[in-house]
Amino acid sequence: MAAIEFQESSYTKDGIHSSNEEAQMSDTLSKRGGWITFPFITGTLMGLTLAAGGWGTNLVVYLIEKFQVKSIVATKIGNIVNGSTNLLPVLAAIIADSLLGCFSVIWISSSFSLLGILLLALTATLKSLRPQTCENGSSLCPMPSKIQFSVLYLGIVLASIGLGGTRFTIAAMGANQFDKAKDQASFFNWYVIILYASAVLGATVIVYIEDSFSWALGFSICVVVTLIGLAIFLLGNRYYRHVKPEGSPFTSLARVIVTAIRKRKIPISSRSEDYYSEHAGKVEKVASVPTKSFRFLNRAALKAEGDTNSDSSIAKPWRLCSVQQVEDLKSLMRIFPILSSGIFLSTPIGVLMSLTVLQALTMDRHLRPHFKIPAGTVIVFILTSTAISLTLIDRILYPIWQKLSHRSPMPLQRIALGHVFNALGMVVAALVESKRLKITQTHHLIDDSKSNIPMSVLWLVPQLAVVGIGEAFHYPGQVTLYYQEFPTSLRSTSTAMYSMIMGIAYYMSNAVIALTQRTTGCFTGIGEAFHYPGQVTLYYQEFPTSLRSTSTAMYSMIMGIAYYMSNAVIALTQRTTGWLPDNINNGRLDKVYWMLLVVGVINFGYYLICAKFYRYQNVAKENEIYVADK
Repeated sequence: MAAIEFQESSYTKDGIHSSNEEAQMSDTLSKRGGWITFPFITGTLMGLTLAAGGWGTNLVVYLIEKFQVKSIVATKIGNIVNGSTNLLPVLAAIIADSLLGCFSVIWISSSFSLLGILLLALTATLKSLRPQTCENGSSLCPMPSKIQFSVLYLGIVLASIGLGGTRFTIAAMGANQFDKAKDQASFFNWYVIILYASAVLGATVIVYIEDSFSWALGFSICVVVTLIGLAIFLLGNRYYRHVKPEGSPFTSLARVIVTAIRKRKIPISSRSEDYYSEHAGKVEKVASVPTKSFRFLNRAALKAEGDTNSDSSIAKPWRLCSVQQVEDLKSLMRIFPILSSGIFLSTPIGVLMSLTVLQALTMDRHLRPHFKIPAGTVIVFILTSTAISLTLIDRILYPIWQKLSHRSPMPLQRIALGHVFNALGMVVAALVESKRLKITQTHHLIDDSKSNIPMSVLWLVPQLAVVGIGEAFHYPGQVTLYYQEFPTSLRSTSTAMYSMIMGIAYYMSNAVIALTQRTTGCFTGIGEAFHYPGQVTLYYQEFPTSLRSTSTAMYSMIMGIAYYMSNAVIALTQRTTGWLPDNINNGRLDKVYWMLLVVGVINFGYYLICAKFYRYQNVAKENEIYVADK
């Protein structure tokens, strides 16, 4: 951990961000906002997440049982859905930052979600929209018609768009209601706690109703809670602080690159008067000379004859940029290696979540003679572990840390702990699967995929719990880091970055499964409790002010990429090994988990190298303010 100790911000040291930045932000924002908006924003989050937990958690089981989809194919579809719902927040955040604002994106996306879940409810209610039930033991099951598949997939697509458009945009809008770093940090912690608690409730109560009573009733409940969440959000409109979109921030970033290339032959100057230090008609409260890192970009802010008008405004936008725009691009380039390491941090999580449901289907899920745990509900142990861990970390561990070290734990340290717990989760998962396979062989159930082996599903809890604890550390850490380090104009997108990476990880897991299949025929929850908050905090605090909304989408982006990577990992494993057949009793899931451990350890080494050379831009300043307020 020595490599990622508290570091002085060279960015602040050079004067790029002034101490008056928060005051400037407050002047441009409406007087509305503050904690009065908290019940409306979290109430909306709770309603939408309850519904997502109800239909999303049990989707793989629904496809297998009601639409006769093969188990591995259903797993891949689930990964694609998870990947999409984690990549879409980035697009939603960009739209929020540049065009519509967070409020409009949230209510429009919620409407899409409502319509999609309604279609899913119709497939469960109307017999004409799903195939006939397959008889037990029958090898010839009626396949869904094109119309039935079309309605099903349309519902999934709309529900996914709605979920992706709201998850991290709500986080950005909530953070925009506060000016102080400690209030933003407190909001992010509550955001993650409520997000996970709602997901747990949806993945237990609603999923139990779907499995034990009626799929139609379960999906109908999802429709109702989504409608309630949307209504709560609209009722709070009078209290919200609305941040006006300022156009696409990516255009200004592209201008920096183009302008620097055009002026590549101009020598770099050290005089402040040679650089353009105004933006949007106002003198920037930043140093008039760009920082020395990535010096070739400094040419974009060098003034040449004809670049400015008589009133000092830019005459040719693609031939001159401000110092602030140059520094915004630099901040993104500095944080990119950290962001990329999050992909393979989340990929094992995507694979674990996908395959754990298949393991649960083969195990004894009875807690009592008349109570059986739905297979899709086992994922709830990750969510429960993360929610509990976040509370303990925020109320016990961090205060002790601050008392002993006289400073708040840094996001990079939180993310590193998430890496460690994720690796431990893979070890536990491999050992548990080895035990499951031995019991399968002992009872001669290797070729019987329908019967349950005499091993309790609760054996899966430890691996999920450890991963959940890890996420409690790295999730908020990444989101906060991206939010505070991204430029202000990209704040919404920054919170979605982690989700995007997770999405790609899910797709990678599919690739691994497919590759393995074709060629041959509680520790995880703990890690999540560390790295999830750590990544959220890191991105929020370290992104340039102009990209703050985008920063909150960074975690989402990472999650999205991670889900795609999970699909890739699954496909790769299927093609090159025999570890992942349709009947997992004939496979070697334990070897898949050992492979993921190796990948995780290598990625952790890469992360430590990135963290060693990274210099905080805003987190150091925010940490000092936060501790002082304590």
